[in-house]
Amino acid sequence: MATGHSGGADANAEGLLDRLVGRFEGPNTVGNSRRFWAGFAVAVLALAAYPLAVGSYQASRFSLFLVYAFLGLSLSVVWGYAGILSFGQVVFFGFAGYTFGVVSVNFATPAGITAAFVVAVIGGALVAATLGYFMFYGGVRNVYVTIITLVSTLVLHTFMAQTAGDAWTIGEAALGGFNGMPTIPNLALGVGGAAITFDSMTFYYFVLALLLATYLGLRALVNSDYGRVMVAVREDEDRTRMFGYDVKRVKLAVFTLGGALAGLSGVLYAAWGNYMSPGVFELTFASLPVIWVSVGGRKTLLGAVVATVGIEFFRNSLGGELAFVIVGALLLLSILALPGGIVPYIHESYTQRRGSTATSEPTEASTEVVDP
Repeated sequence: MATGHSGGADANAEGLLDRLVGRFEGPNTVGNSRRFWAGFAVAVLALAAYPLAVGSYQASRFSLFLVYAFLGLSLSVVWGYAGILSFGQVVFFGFAGYTFGVVSVNFATPAGITAAFVVAVIGGALVAATLGYFMFYGGVRNVYVTIITLVSTLVLHTFMAQTAGDAWTIGEAALGGFNGMPTIPNLALGVGGAAITFDSMTFYYFVLALLLATYLGLRALVNSDYGRVMVAVREDEDRTRMFGYDVKRVKLAVFTLGGALAGLSGVLYAAWGNYMSPGVFELTFASLPVIWVSVGGRKTLLGAVVATVGIEFFRNSLGGELAFVIVGALLLLSILALPGGIVPYIHESYTQRRGSTATSEPTEASTEVVDP
């Protein structure tokens, strides 16, 4: 009897686990098998163990690449799942970073820095919502959206570059023009005695945990009914509109979400380096998210994360202008040879190889010897 109860409990637990995992699986994401989740768990554990193996300096360096992954995910959602190619993700990234800097410098307490964190992320989302509203409800579509977001980036770069001098000091925070805004405090969350101030090691683990939660949350979103509507908008706006969906509202919501993710990345970037400058609005930096997502696979969230971390690790290790040349060549190679991206190619190759192996394996019936 005890065995029966134990078996029933195991079955219920397994069913609950399957339902939980099922929320993160679907046709709009790569990796919908137990093998994938096992490999995913191993990768997360390896990332968790990385600082223990290399020390705080390398952990701090690698945390920057994880911070950039939020920026890559922001474009993956906007472009890969809603079909909106945007060069303006750095607008929301930079706006949120500067907002965090201004508020945190003027209120340099854990409570003030916590408020700065929240206000800056919301600010990035509001800027995206404002820009998106005038574009999508103004009838702007396709390549013209790309042009407007690119121009927005260049305008902000020009504007922020001339913000030197006392006239551009907000309270205690000097924007600094080309010199940038230094002395941004480390990230702290909480109030009073319950506050946590992050050093290089704890910041790494905070960013890793936040990235993991964001990735899983986006997987659940794109595989939901709303995610299917997003993909429908990407594939055919007119047909989606014929089915009664408000395409403009969907695009605005996704664009705003992308702005929030880019803003989160900008806040973490400012807290990581204790510094912000107009360089985040430069065309070179604005093109990087497009490169990350194109190389990794714009229709996969995993591709955006893997390509962002991999490319930035390589670019940071190599350094100099040669790194940009090689990254540009990688983009051209990816577009010409692997237009779908590296991660979808690897996934499809692995799936086909497993399928062909399973087909070629003899079954019990085929190997059974029948007596005459």
